[in-house]
Amino acid sequence: METASIALVHDWLDAPGGGEAVFAELLRMYPKADVYTLVDFLSAAERSKLGIGRVTTSAWQRMPGARHWFRYAALLYPNIVERFELSRYDLIISDSHAVAKGIRKRKNQVHVCYCYTPARFAWTMAATYGERATGSNRWLAPFVDRAFARFRSWDRAASERVDHFVASSKHIGQLIADCYGRRADVVYPPVDVARFACADTGAHTGPYVTVSRLVPYKRIDLLVEAFRRMPSRTLIIVGDGPERRHLARRLPSNVTLAGHIGDIACATLVGNARAFLFAAMEDFGIAPLEAQAAGTPVIAYQGGAITETIVDLDRPGPTGVLYDQQTPKAIIDAVGRFEREAARITRDACRKNASRFGAERFRAEFGACVDEALAMTRDEAPAVRPVDA
Repeated sequence: METASIALVHDWLDAPGGGEAVFAELLRMYPKADVYTLVDFLSAAERSKLGIGRVTTSAWQRMPGARHWFRYAALLYPNIVERFELSRYDLIISDSHAVAKGIRKRKNQVHVCYCYTPARFAWTMAATYGERATGSNRWLAPFVDRAFARFRSWDRAASERVDHFVASSKHIGQLIADCYGRRADVVYPPVDVARFACADTGAHTGPYVTVSRLVPYKRIDLLVEAFRRMPSRTLIIVGDGPERRHLARRLPSNVTLAGHIGDIACATLVGNARAFLFAAMEDFGIAPLEAQAAGTPVIAYQGGAITETIVDLDRPGPTGVLYDQQTPKAIIDAVGRFEREAARITRDACRKNASRFGAERFRAEFGACVDEALAMTRDEAPAVRPVDA
């Protein structure tokens, strides 16, 4: 049987993160696939590490200052992704948290979308992103609201072009049903368990740590404010993003913005941390699982999919502490509870829980979803043969 030609479509490449880790795994599964993305601002080293070769980008790539405004343009002009010409491919795989799912296809093509979430800025976190967009200019609010509404209309219509949705968690599967009226299989993202397991020093005497993109929905601001009120404890924030300048303006002395650090240094820091902090309403949450792979307990907001990946203190074999409100006070209370009951959380329990989410499981389950989509869409489809990594 003929081998299928494949296009991989990613929203944008601007900084390494959880989505890029999944995308790298897709590239390992389908190494002959061609890559399409709106913009690519990764360094050569970052691109090499992810295994990304030649990339086809949109016209935005060549526009002045695009690195600073492309996210806003994706809200106002989401149909830019429709301009990619993919008619020669048998199979399109998009991994999407924004617009990649909106790629156009012919009737006899198959489109499988690995959906991290319906776009947060327009659906589940419109109020938070709206406040960031308007700031003190409240007169802008009606224009922002209309822009979000237009995006939702486009996004809902674009979702109909997807033949088969695969959700990153049960939580996202429900959101796909709510927002798009579509069913989705659930395949948890791959976690590099081995890299962090090697970093388990067994000490966990270091500071509290979080690793995150500095974007609004991650709510790093809540962690900063909580530790401002806990001056005897220290927090290191690893990662970068558009919120860095906002966070740095009023950073207390016991909180450090470390920016990007190397893989080994990051794994070592997490492996020695007292606990890993997390404040986002998360679609899945790779970073907290990486922490558990290092034997490090997690203190996290229990919204979203985090209850699918963290075992709270009220269950057997706990791996962390969950709190139920996104407030500095709730974080402070959770840190206190953790410190009182930390002995109940063992390194072995953390590592065992993380081991359920390895890359081998992702390859097998996602590959099966692609096979199912091809079988359901066509009577005779070109074969798709993922590479066993």
